[in-house]
Amino acid sequence: MSIDGLPPLRDVIERHGLQAKKALGQNFLLDLNLTGKIARSAGDLTNATVIEVGPGPGGLTRALLSNGARRVVAIERDERCLAALAEVSAHYPGRLEVISGDALKIDFAALASGTDHAPVRIVANLPYNIGTELLVRWLTVADWPPFYASMTLMFQREVAQRIVAAPDSDAYGRLGVLAGWRTQARIAFDVPPQAFTPPPKVTSSVVHLEPRATPLPAEVKKLGRVTEAAFGQRRKMLRQSVKSLGGEALLERAGIDPTRRAETLSVEEFVRLTNAV
Repeated sequence: MSIDGLPPLRDVIERHGLQAKKALGQNFLLDLNLTGKIARSAGDLTNATVIEVGPGPGGLTRALLSNGARRVVAIERDERCLAALAEVSAHYPGRLEVISGDALKIDFAALASGTDHAPVRIVANLPYNIGTELLVRWLTVADWPPFYASMTLMFQREVAQRIVAAPDSDAYGRLGVLAGWRTQARIAFDVPPQAFTPPPKVTSSVVHLEPRATPLPAEVKKLGRVTEAAFGQRRKMLRQSVKSLGGEALLERAGIDPTRRAETLSVEEFVRLTNAV
């Protein structure tokens, strides 16, 4: 089955010798129904510039372009994939730009600034080994509203649950606070292991995040320090876990009971605690 007249992905992988590398966190998504579903979950792409990290052989890239993305900027570290992506680029003249490099070294805000004021959407089946780190970077950018209009990202289901977690749940932690503070996040749908090559050992989930126009005011780095301290010893009472930041006196200033534990605090209370530091 083909959505765009290009060869099936299995043929592309075979022809270019693109066996997934575990060291790069690669799991290629070959199911075109699912890549199309991810592209549609990102919203209206017709006037958008889409930034994609880890396109691999180009399955999701093709879905984004065939679903009308005006322009896709794809960042790929694995040089073996560049020839396959060049074929996609030739099929969609002027609409796909491939950057060969490490996503952790890319200045995404600078990349987005050259997009002629088109909305920027980040859509990616993120490599498992860098997904969480990239998300935290995108959630903690200095300028807000951020350079992106939305993020639609694939994670292992366990990570996805941590992103959308509410207080008083086992999954609630630093990720849930950061995502809840600055965005509205939801799990769009799950993806079974057999949809990938090679199949991972776990179910994956697509998470859609939209930035809040006016998050509660707090200093990003300080909030990071507070959540790190609080959840670093999550089973302990807050007076113990935030001792290094001011302990009971700090909690008193923030109006928070020192015998509570980190997972019981709402995002609003974490912001209050941060502003009291």
